[in-house]
Amino acid sequence: MKKVVRRPSPAMVVACIALLVALGGTSVAAVSQLARNSVGTPHLRNGAVTNPKIRNNAVNSSKVANRSLLRVDFAPGQLPAGPSGPQGPAGSAGPAGPACAAGAPGVIGAITVRTAFVNVPAGGTGYNSERVTRNCQGTERAISAGTSWGDDGADLELFTGEMEPLLNPQNQVVGFVAVGVNGTSDASNFSLHVLCYTP
Repeated sequence: MKKVVRRPSPAMVVACIALLVALGGTSVAAVSQLARNSVGTPHLRNGAVTNPKIRNNAVNSSKVANRSLLRVDFAPGQLPAGPSGPQGPAGSAGPAGPACAAGAPGVIGAITVRTAFVNVPAGGTGYNSERVTRNCQGTERAISAGTSWGDDGADLELFTGEMEPLLNPQNQVVGFVAVGVNGTSDASNFSLHVLCYTP
């Protein structure tokens, strides 16, 4: 059986062409309604313009209003430090600390010089030395000490080789010991003077 294909009528062809023109005209009209620079802030939905939609380097200093950026808009270290400001006024004094109880005043009695000496033989071609010790008396304690020689002269080799305190069992200074060194050709007396006081 032979299939018969019917051709569309001229009216159908005209109707289809009219429909295509109408649809194409609507698209053109929709595009042509947006004039250049016609889309402004009121036409943009909040959050519509995101970072991926902005072309790289599209926003430069000419696009940013003066004094519109804040410090938080910049990465750390990008903004130079400003000049130092003037020194502020001094703060008020703080409250006084708690008072400390005053200790009992110390009392030192009269100071007495206790002396002892030793004869140091001549040194000859070398040196001779002797040790002398002097303690305070009774309950006295030593506060200091010094030494001297029986002969006096700037050219004499007479000197103190050592001096150290003597301690009692309570670790209190009660005397001194000293060593005299003689480098001269004559014997000389070496004296130790201990300053003692009664506490």
